[in-house]
Parts: sequence; C-alpha cells; structure tokens
Amino acid sequence: MSLFATKSMDLLVTEAQESGEHSLKRTLGPFQLTALGVGAIIGAGIFVLSGLGAHYAGPGLMLSFVVSGLGCTFAGLCYAEFAAMIPLAGSAYTYAYATLGELLAWIIGWDLTLEYAMGASTVSSGWSNHFIELLNIFHIKMPLWLAYDHWTALKTAQGIVARQMAQAADPNLVPGTQAFMDKVGEILGAHSPNLVDRANDLLSAPSIFGVQFGFNLPAFLIALCITAILVIGIKESARFNTTIVVVKVSVVLFVIAMGIRFINAANWGHDWSSFAPYGFSGIGAGAAYIFFAYIGFDAVSTTAQESRNPQRDLPIGIITSLVVCTLLYILVACVLTGMVPWREINIEAPIARAFLDRGLATASHVITIGALAGLTSVMLVMLLGQTRVLYAMANDGLLPRKFFADIHPKFRTPWKNTILVGTLAGVVGSVTPIEDIGKMVNIGTLLAFVIVCTAVMVLRKTNPAQARPFRTPWVPLVPILGICFNGYMMYKLGWLNWARLIGWLIIGLVVYFSYGRHHSRLALAAAQPQPEPRPTVTRS
Repeated sequence: MSLFATKSMDLLVTEAQESGEHSLKRTLGPFQLTALGVGAIIGAGIFVLSGLGAHYAGPGLMLSFVVSGLGCTFAGLCYAEFAAMIPLAGSAYTYAYATLGELLAWIIGWDLTLEYAMGASTVSSGWSNHFIELLNIFHIKMPLWLAYDHWTALKTAQGIVARQMAQAADPNLVPGTQAFMDKVGEILGAHSPNLVDRANDLLSAPSIFGVQFGFNLPAFLIALCITAILVIGIKESARFNTTIVVVKVSVVLFVIAMGIRFINAANWGHDWSSFAPYGFSGIGAGAAYIFFAYIGFDAVSTTAQESRNPQRDLPIGIITSLVVCTLLYILVACVLTGMVPWREINIEAPIARAFLDRGLATASHVITIGALAGLTSVMLVMLLGQTRVLYAMANDGLLPRKFFADIHPKFRTPWKNTILVGTLAGVVGSVTPIEDIGKMVNIGTLLAFVIVCTAVMVLRKTNPAQARPFRTPWVPLVPILGICFNGYMMYKLGWLNWARLIGWLIIGLVVYFSYGRHHSRLALAAAQPQPEPRPTVTRS
C-alpha cells in the first residue's frame, strides 16, 4: 500500500455514524462545545505571557493578540469545515488521513502529542506554581523539593536568594521590573559560592543514593484528579469544565472592569514608533510567544463523536470560542499597557503586579484564583483531546486497538488510554523541567494548523462534490492566509524549536515504520486478496 493512501470519505462517514456500547457517548451541545473551546483557550497564558509579549511589542501587544487571533481564526474556519464534514474524534489527524495520506496523518497525529500531552504536562507544572501562590496568600509554605522537580527547585532556590541579594545591593529596585530582572540575572550569571551554598540550604532536599530528589506533588495530584473526571464520563467532564469557565471568564471581566479606571492613554504612545517600538517585527515576535495563550481551541474538534449534532454544533463551538477569547485578550492587553508603561510591565506576573502596585491586593488574589481555574480547564481539555486522537489512531490500527480504543462499558470513555495519558502527563510534569517542552507545544500546534489549512484546499480539488454542512469562506484565500500567518509565527520561534520539532517527528517515524505501518487497517485491507470476477455465462 502507498504511504500516501487516503481513507475514503464513504468509510469516514460510516465510522462517524457508528453507535453502541463500543462507541463514544453523544451528549455535547453547542454551549458545552463553546465552553470547552473557551476552557482550552483562556489559561495562564493571558495572565503570564502578556508580560513577555509586551517587552517585544510594547503597547502594540494589542496587535500581537490580533495577529495570533487571526492565525487561529483562519485555521479555525478550516477546522470547522472538516469537523462538520468528518465528525470523528481524530481532529487534524483524521482530516490529514482523508486528504494527504496515511504517512502525513501519522505525522500530524504524532505532532498533536506535542500540543496535547506535553501541553498538559506544561500546564500541570504551571498549575502547581499558581497553587503555591494561593497557599502563600494563606501563609502556607510547601518545601521547595515537594513543590517542584529537583532542577526547577534548585533554580527556584537560587532565584529566591538572587532576589534577596539584588534587593540588598540596591533597595531602590522594584521587584519584577526589567531593571530588577537584569540585576537578578547578573547575580545568577556570576554563580558565586555564596549563592550556591545559600540556595542548597534553602532547598534542603532529601537524597536517594546520594542524589538529591525533587517531586512536584501538586502537579501530579491535579493530573490524577483531572484523569479521574475524564474517565467517569464526557458529560461530567463538560459540566465540570463549564463551571470552571464561568469562574475564569468572570475573573477576566473583573480585570478589564477594574483596570479601565487606571488607564493612562499616554502609556500607549503618541505615534507608531512609540506604539510599536520594535516595529511590526516586534509585534510578530510578541504574537509568536503569546500564541500559547490561544492553544486548545482545536481540541473542540476531537469531541466530534461525542457531539449530539456535530455538523451544526462543532463550527459554532470552534468559531464562537475563538471570537470571544480574542476580544477578551485584546481588551486585557489594552488595559495592561494602559495601566503600566510597557518597559515597566512585570514579566513574571504582569497583571497581578499591575494591580498590586496600585494597592489592590485583593484584586491580585482574585487574578491568582482566575489563573488557577484557567489552568484547570486547560488541562482537562488538553488531556481530553489527546485521548481522543489516540483513540482515533488506534481505531485505524496505527496503535494497539485493544488498549487505546477500549471503551469502558459503563462510562463509555476510552478509559485505559485516559489513565495512561493522565498518569504520564502527571509524572512528566512532576519530575521534569519542561520550559523547553512548553516552547515545543507552540511549534507543534502551528504545524497542525498549517497542515489543516493545506488539507482544506486539497480536498476541495480531490472531492469537490462531498457534502459540506459548513464551508470555509473564500477558499483558497482563507487557507492561504492561515498558512502565512501560522507559518510566520513558526518562523519567529527560531531554529532551536525547529530542531526539537524535527527530532520529535523522527522518533514518530521510527514508531510508525516499526508498528503502525504493519498494523494499519487500510494496509491490511489492501493486502487482502480480491475475489476474482465470476465468468459471464451466455445462453444461446
């Protein structure tokens, strides 16, 4: 069988209509799907990455969110067409299988692991950080070695000591500003024996066979809790997610309403050079780094087989969640850059610090709770998306079907698959420093978006007569714009992330050629001998 053999649309439509105890349970409507999209998108990204983006884009951070939002919107319109036409759980993997062939489908399915599983691991670690902040509000302290993996705990201890040393060296420095961070970086770079000794004393980590040990307990426990909710059922998961979404959207609206009172329009600049100090290049770099704040809307398409009316409801969920979140993000960026001169925006906790500097400690605590709620729902949707992609790949024979596609008889969820993914995400988030993996999540997601935009144009050519309940408007303009915007953000992430992506895909190809290629249902069907046609008998 050719490596680029595609699944026929008739077969995909048949699979989408399957029902019974071995299929997923259809319970989701448009509101739940939109809530899943918002749940996946609004996380700590808006509360944290906006500070980093501002130091690239200046007040033009508002346009950075527009650029990221447009890239996602163009891709989202393409996702909506596929999701309505092929309502199966595999999302971009399934769409690639229908248009670009099995090999590219495998590559995109493997690539989605970067977005979902590794993204969930990254988010579990971020959730832990905000949980520790919440405990600090109540003056509860966790040992560093139980709050972080060993390398991050040691780095955190060194950071705490370096901050103390920076404050002692210059009491006029304001914590969180660029000048303060530069001083801290200078102290860390010197790596003095005094710094190392004080950091090790602060860490006080236990040793196993002479090696210091660290374990991020909050990250591991939240991953297990989310996994348990996902195993119990999609309806229960959606209900839990909707509750969390109401909390975090309320917090974002609170930030906007409170922050408007403290806006100084002069902070936005008086011309283009002061509005965008590094020009459009800076706005593009800001868009690439804050893109993580948008990741996840595509996970809505992985719930296609659990939607009551996927042809209508999936496009609604995808597009509505994107529009709502983009508007909220632009308003938050407007408030942040209006409250604080862009050079003084705190990099670590930009929004919380902006309120603290005005004596609004309670507002800062509310923001911490919002970030915690945001990360909880992001984890849920990312783990949900990963398990559904693996379920689709296993149904096609590319992964062991008895494990990854096994449906629980009562809960009607892929329970074995879910437990494995959730546990692995918890372990990775607990013992591994994952800053670099977090950057890989961005480039992996952008690659998926580029492939889906390409696939829409391919299918319009190869199967123009196929029924399309939702049609991407202005094809090929919209897909081409999606490829350009998302490709540009991939370029702005730099060569190191490209090298990591290529390495990850090479590992995936090894797995495909050693297992998936030989167990593919498409390949096995092609290898079956076809019955010879019976001879025609002519009567005289």
